[in-house]
Amino acid sequence: MFLAVAGLLTFTAFQSVRAQDQEATEQTAEAADAEEAVAAPAPETPANPFEATGSDKPLHQQLKAKFIEGGAGFMALVLICLILGLAIAIERIITLNLAQTNTNKLLDSVEDAIKKGDIEKAKEVCRNTRGPVASIFYQGLIRMDQGVENVEKAVTSYGSVQMAQLEKGLSWISLFIGIAPMLGFLGTVIGLIQAFDAIEVAGDISPNLVAGGMKVALITTVGGLIVAIILQLFYNYLISKIDTIVAQMEDASISFVDLLVKYQK
Repeated sequence: MFLAVAGLLTFTAFQSVRAQDQEATEQTAEAADAEEAVAAPAPETPANPFEATGSDKPLHQQLKAKFIEGGAGFMALVLICLILGLAIAIERIITLNLAQTNTNKLLDSVEDAIKKGDIEKAKEVCRNTRGPVASIFYQGLIRMDQGVENVEKAVTSYGSVQMAQLEKGLSWISLFIGIAPMLGFLGTVIGLIQAFDAIEVAGDISPNLVAGGMKVALITTVGGLIVAIILQLFYNYLISKIDTIVAQMEDASISFVDLLVKYQK
């Protein structure tokens, strides 16, 4: 009996020590895992803002997603401003390129015809030459029999008409440059109002509500500013192109009047 009781006590003590050792081992392993988790570096934040929302998407899909997030109504208005502005700008660029002529060659041809006394030949040369300079020369040749003063007045007046035609459509581009950012700011204000309405309904300032409303609001502003920048570049290019053509018109008109005075009978 004594040996049986002693064996039972020994077995119980052995099981207790084994359980304590196993528990201590598990605690040590959990502590090691916790230290590794603390020491592990944080994941790197992608430099590209689009990477956080799926960098594997093509660029046009990302732009489409941003367009929808900004509100289809206001973003559509901004897009219409861009399309109309680009259409007018491209039409003006083509027209201005066609309006440029070789003024020196035209003056030489007209001078040769006038020197020979063939005014009709000079008119035909002007009719067959495109551009405002040739049109101004033609108006002056029509009034050659009225004197140099009347020719000079006709050249000056018709030059103003041609200048107005060259500047046709620029006012619309200027309008789109001004209205596109305004539409973007209007969308921003409306987005902020919607964000505050959502906060009022929720009864609490949630970071998700504020961030979502601000994101939608700022997308419209970015869209409007991008449209204005693009159209402003085209507008400045057209202005410089028109200035170059007007300078050629003025110089050619002076040379034309001097030519008529030289060969006036």
